[in-house]
Amino acid sequence: MDVMTPQWRKSSRSGGNGGSCVEVADNLPGVVLVRDTKDPEGGTLHFTPSSWRSFVELARQIGPVG
Repeated sequence: MDVMTPQWRKSSRSGGNGGSCVEVADNLPGVVLVRDTKDPEGGTLHFTPSSWRSFVELARQIGPVG
């Protein structure tokens, strides 16, 4: 496996209806990538691993929105 190629995985919280889906690639050293499943060429957010962990922790505390 090439660690320089993002290994995308769909969020476990993404709905099965093709709606609000995000993909995360956390296999690269020093960066976590996030993109919209419906528009993979539309742009990618870049996080440091510690920032991503903080975001996920806060999202778990807040819970589902909507």
